[in-house]
Amino acid sequence: MGDPYILMLVALAVLAIVDLVIGVSNDAVNFLNSAIGSKAISVRNIMIIASLGVFFGAVTSSGMMEVARKGIFNPNMFMFQDIMFIFMAVMITDILLLDIFNTLGMPTSTTVSIVFELLGAAVCISLIKISANEAQSISDIWSYINHEKAFEIINGILLSVVVAFSVGALVQFVSRLIYTFNFNKRATYISALFGGFAITAITYFIIIKGMKGTPWYSDIAHLIEGNTLAIILGSFVIWAIISQILIQFFKVNILKLIIGVGTFSLAMAFSGNDLVNFVGVPIAAWNSYQSWSISGIEADAFSMGILAKKVPSNIWLLLIAGAIMVVTLWTSSKAQNVIKTGIDLSRQGEGHEKFQPNPLSRVVVRFAMGLNFGIAKIFPKKALNYVDSKFQKPVIELPKDKTYELPAFDLVRASVNLIVAGILISIATSMKLPLSTTYVTFMVAMGTSLADRAWGRESAVYRVAGVINVVGGWFLTAITAFLAAALVAYLISWDMVMIPILLALVAFLIGRNSLIHRRRSKEVKKQVYIERAELITINGVIEESADHISEVITRVNKLYTNVVNDLANHDLNKLRKTDKHVAKLNDEIDGLKDGVFYFIKSLDETSVEASRFYIMVLGYLQDIAQSISYISRASYKHVNNNHKNLKKGQIKDLKTIDVALSALLTKEANIFEKRELDNLNSLLIEKNELLQSVRSSIEKQVARIRTDETSPKNTTLYFSVLLETKDLIKALMSLLETYEEFHLSTKQVKL
Repeated sequence: MGDPYILMLVALAVLAIVDLVIGVSNDAVNFLNSAIGSKAISVRNIMIIASLGVFFGAVTSSGMMEVARKGIFNPNMFMFQDIMFIFMAVMITDILLLDIFNTLGMPTSTTVSIVFELLGAAVCISLIKISANEAQSISDIWSYINHEKAFEIINGILLSVVVAFSVGALVQFVSRLIYTFNFNKRATYISALFGGFAITAITYFIIIKGMKGTPWYSDIAHLIEGNTLAIILGSFVIWAIISQILIQFFKVNILKLIIGVGTFSLAMAFSGNDLVNFVGVPIAAWNSYQSWSISGIEADAFSMGILAKKVPSNIWLLLIAGAIMVVTLWTSSKAQNVIKTGIDLSRQGEGHEKFQPNPLSRVVVRFAMGLNFGIAKIFPKKALNYVDSKFQKPVIELPKDKTYELPAFDLVRASVNLIVAGILISIATSMKLPLSTTYVTFMVAMGTSLADRAWGRESAVYRVAGVINVVGGWFLTAITAFLAAALVAYLISWDMVMIPILLALVAFLIGRNSLIHRRRSKEVKKQVYIERAELITINGVIEESADHISEVITRVNKLYTNVVNDLANHDLNKLRKTDKHVAKLNDEIDGLKDGVFYFIKSLDETSVEASRFYIMVLGYLQDIAQSISYISRASYKHVNNNHKNLKKGQIKDLKTIDVALSALLTKEANIFEKRELDNLNSLLIEKNELLQSVRSSIEKQVARIRTDETSPKNTTLYFSVLLETKDLIKALMSLLETYEEFHLSTKQVKL
């Protein structure tokens, strides 16, 4: 009987390593946002500081391991076999869930997923045991589930989201009143007091509280317990004096020091709190196996009450896990995307918004505007003017280097982000409550950005939509984790042969998603986007935008051919897929148009022609995209409504147009790709011939209507396709004429 469980332990160990890599890739970078967003320290030094924090945090996470053993269910109600089924279900589900969510680009939380997976698997196995016992009913489920602790954990996670946002906003508001945006001009004693408060909070809640998870805490417990107030006050005085000395005599920027120490502390808090999400279950499974293997009792008869006792974690396992987390932190290819999401939603300035507005975000923004209007009526005008004066941003002279980017936010906000998030996570860790470090750090950053007036009229609806999407993703994670873990636990308990099948499924899905990720990464590299910071002349705009135009024309060529072929075959599924690709093209061009303000601001004052050219090109690209979008949508709607197929004569004319248009677009794409812009004139002549062919097809259809055409829907669709094709060709002609005009003008300037 031992062999299957040994194999299960090996599988759990491998799954734990994979889970560490996947989880850290998405979670660990959250504590890097503040340091990277503020550009307080070099990226290399930030990574070194964070790595040390993660490693030390792993050592202090021993106490959190109790959550996996007895935090969600009562182990004495389960046999060894039941526990192994639960643990296998949790780890398999966790890998699949995180990998699927990552592939879809949905926000998720490893803490939320592990808690609800444990709950879902335990509930499933409990129901199976109850159904097999005639003396028990569904009401006995509460004797299996540690519902009080489970509800405490769930409430803690829910409450942490609200508390993190509120405390972050409050602390940032007070900090900004004290510091203003001209913090370099504030008196040194203010920075010294702020440094004393910040470092005291960090050292007490991170280091002293964190030591409770270590084996040697008992040696110094008598010095800490009962002396909390004295330690805090003493630390504040000492750190404030040290801060003043560093500022006064060594000219140290105390805010940068706080950010460095805060990054270390938040990394340490993350590791101490979240390590249980990745290795808590395998370690609990190993402890269970050790107890069962020496008992001599059958696996389905050995009670796991041993898990209710406190079992010290193996320090070497924690160190190995910490080392894996550090390596992942340095090598993860997904880290930049996670960092970018947090920074974009909390940045002080305007820019491209990742999330689109939704009805709820609009309602929230309107409510906030109304509330702000009401506050303005209640409070004295002098008080409001005083507060406004503290939030006035100084005018900054940008460096001449065009590639330089301003920090997303300043050192004050970065410090508050780290201090508040670190304290909240550490308090939860000391209370042995797992919370989502992802959402604590995220919500603190959102609260501080709101209080710092980073969400203006231009960006508020997008930022609020982003927060709603993230929190919505949290609920989706919880529900999915519970149901999926319950299903996997049921399959395993039904027959153990399902374990290797599920493991094979895990390997297949991870491998497939890795290939998809690599393919998408290559596609992104192939897509050439205009580097707005470098396009400072008309010649530069023409040169750099040519590749982008070539890419768009190639895609339009393929999409038009697909629509014609799919319409001829009356293939609804392919038309649906083509319509999605058309929508993606429209979104990309809309993104370029949304950034035209920042593009023009990046140009030299003398580059008015470059701005005009760029705007005209984007306008024609949008016309082209709208034409292919209308053709695709009309064709999909026609087939989806089960209308009659187009007649053979209509299909023949469309395919003739498609062949001619495809040949022309291929030539055009090659000319732009190879920069052979002198050959544009010949294409203009061919386009006129194609335009005449479209007019001829329209006239043929008019003749058909007068003789044998009997389908009004077919006529409507056919005319729609021909007219939009005509508009598409005209937009392409205008684009070519614009390029030819500006290309010739730049050649004359060179001469």
